[in-house]
Amino acid sequence: MALEEVLQREAFLLTIEIRLYWVVAILYLAAFIVGLSYLLTGRTAAGRALTAVLWATSVVHTLLIILRTVEGQRPPFQTLYETLSWFAWSATITYLFVQSRWRDIHLPGVIVAAISAGACLYALLTRNPGIVPIPPALQSPWYEWHVVVAFAAYAVFVVSFSVEVVHLALERPDSLRAGLFGLPHGDFHRYTHRLVLLGFPLLTFAIFSGAAWANDAWGRYWSWDPKETWSLITWTVYAMYLHARAVPRWRGRVASMLNMVGFLCMVMTFLGVNWLAKLLNIPSMHTYAV
Repeated sequence: MALEEVLQREAFLLTIEIRLYWVVAILYLAAFIVGLSYLLTGRTAAGRALTAVLWATSVVHTLLIILRTVEGQRPPFQTLYETLSWFAWSATITYLFVQSRWRDIHLPGVIVAAISAGACLYALLTRNPGIVPIPPALQSPWYEWHVVVAFAAYAVFVVSFSVEVVHLALERPDSLRAGLFGLPHGDFHRYTHRLVLLGFPLLTFAIFSGAAWANDAWGRYWSWDPKETWSLITWTVYAMYLHARAVPRWRGRVASMLNMVGFLCMVMTFLGVNWLAKLLNIPSMHTYAV
């Protein structure tokens, strides 16, 4: 096949992929709008519609992930453009799995839809969609394990954060408003606690596998790189959350605040350190993912 034909084929596939990515972003926005109507009306039908739109979006997004994998001939989470898509997809799939175990609980999907829509739009509006070769630093047996497990932890933390936000927003002396959304008022913290109990060991493995990867790539396990430092901060905050859940007087509002701070630290680890490294000209060995 001539070089010109190969380039034309790659350009054609990239065009299809970008258009499909826009469809996914619009569907997430549609889910968010449906979720707002559910928040305003409290109608169960609107909540079910929110979940149904998220299910449809996850199917289209899965097709996008497959297309990107075929197009790049590698896992689709190397550049920030790709990892934002993987982040949104992982969060949505995790939420839908958790939601399928609940009955008539749909409101956390509003937060998940907003986060996923924001991630996709940020990628589409600010990132380069081009497919680049895998740099030497990524060519390690730990590459896929580290990234997949890290984003699995991130996805679990997104869902935990979403449930926590709903809990704090609906926290009232009476439980009437919470009942409108099928949310058992006393079970919020039990749900978030279980999610963090799942996400915490995943994050722990991600940090250890990242250290092993760093040793393969750069000859040392830990270098206090900004992303490494913030991943440790995130791990520490979630460890504090789990400790707070074990202390009766802290397991309420203090634990809720730590859960939300942990989510913010996770976002800082994922995106914030990239901005800081560029803004403040801080040396970082993870800038290849920007």
